[in-house]
Amino acid sequence: MNVLKKGTGGCRKVVAAFGDDILLPDGEVDRPKLGQIVFSNSDMRQVLNRLLAPYISSGIFLEVFKLWLRGFKIIVLDVPLLFEAKMDKWTNPIIVVWVDPETQLRRLMGRDGTTVEEASSRIGSQMCLDLKKTKADIVIDNTGSIEQLNDNFREVLMQVKKPLTWTEFALSRDGAIVAFVSILFGVIVCRKALKPN
Repeated sequence: MNVLKKGTGGCRKVVAAFGDDILLPDGEVDRPKLGQIVFSNSDMRQVLNRLLAPYISSGIFLEVFKLWLRGFKIIVLDVPLLFEAKMDKWTNPIIVVWVDPETQLRRLMGRDGTTVEEASSRIGSQMCLDLKKTKADIVIDNTGSIEQLNDNFREVLMQVKKPLTWTEFALSRDGAIVAFVSILFGVIVCRKALKPN
């Protein structure tokens, strides 16, 4: 889901707010340039978040609904601003991938080729991982290698795949189908029982 893709409502709103200077020659948003603007100015970051929040939320819910209809039992969402966007109330369990601040800074600089100041500004613009860790149901430690992270994720996935509670089953696609069939059966039986001979 790319809410900044050329021609989308999100792209039009962002260009209207930030100007054509944030566009590449092909009309796509220059994400690094937009990132420099919003991660160095909290007011501009709030403007961006306000503009894109409805597109992000509706896009996520639409994708989850499609997967639910297709019968997926587990859907993993990667939402960096889960708590800030107040989407945590719609997810269960909440899994936070945690790393210590020094490693987070080093990895971000390595990934994006940014300076210490730019990476620190970007990290500082989000809720700190230690606070997210306190709000999580499950925490995955990401201080090790990618292989260790994959092993930790597989362990968590096994934990998440355990049998559903009755409430979780009722909210699942299978639970919805059982409820629908039960109601339909009940209506048919009642109609036959109430039908005069």
